[in-house]
Amino acid sequence: MKAARPSRLGIWIGMTVIALWGLMLGINFTWEVDFLHPLTYLFVLIQTHLFTGLFITAHDAMHGSVAPKRAGWNHGIGRLAAFLFVFNSYKLLRPAHYKHHRHVGTADDPDFHRGNPSFWFWYLDFLKEYIRWPQILMAAVAFNIVAIWIPEPNLILYWVVPSLLSTLQLFYFGTYLPHKGEHENQHHARSQGKNHLWAFLSCYFFGYHFEHHDSPSTPWWQLWRTKEG
Repeated sequence: MKAARPSRLGIWIGMTVIALWGLMLGINFTWEVDFLHPLTYLFVLIQTHLFTGLFITAHDAMHGSVAPKRAGWNHGIGRLAAFLFVFNSYKLLRPAHYKHHRHVGTADDPDFHRGNPSFWFWYLDFLKEYIRWPQILMAAVAFNIVAIWIPEPNLILYWVVPSLLSTLQLFYFGTYLPHKGEHENQHHARSQGKNHLWAFLSCYFFGYHFEHHDSPSTPWWQLWRTKEG
């Protein structure tokens, strides 16, 4: 399958995702938490989706599709997006993701389960593979510093909770559903049915996972074009 044609638009889309994440976080930090107000929960869902967008942006940078032929911009945006996703290391994520593509569905695949394919065991294994102690330490320090100015309920509800929910979103739609079970194709992956709206809302089109493995240089915002059925 032919990859989508590279475009400088990727720079603007990547920076827009980052900017929207920051803007929504700023709004949420000043929003008075009211557990009886429906907007409280809508804002959690939006912030979760934008956290996921940060990771997807970093992921696209790993494949060189945020800013093709502009490596400085490409990796710079990727590093920033990964860092904003609770201090993830782009330097560590990138080789691990390449390893996933090279050894998908095998014991050498860092995203694959280690003997127990049940959802929660696999999810915890997935987290252990990618979360490092320095990241946890930086998050704890940042929380306590920011809590000097931002109410703790806002920090927990709109920074901690969405970041955790987004790991579930990424794992469920981007790893568990596509790779669980047996597969009779070279990518050991399946795709969700063709529904572009749901594919975007669920995980930025990464439910079209066979298509991603078949054309890894296609950015998320063009991945829907590769879906044939």
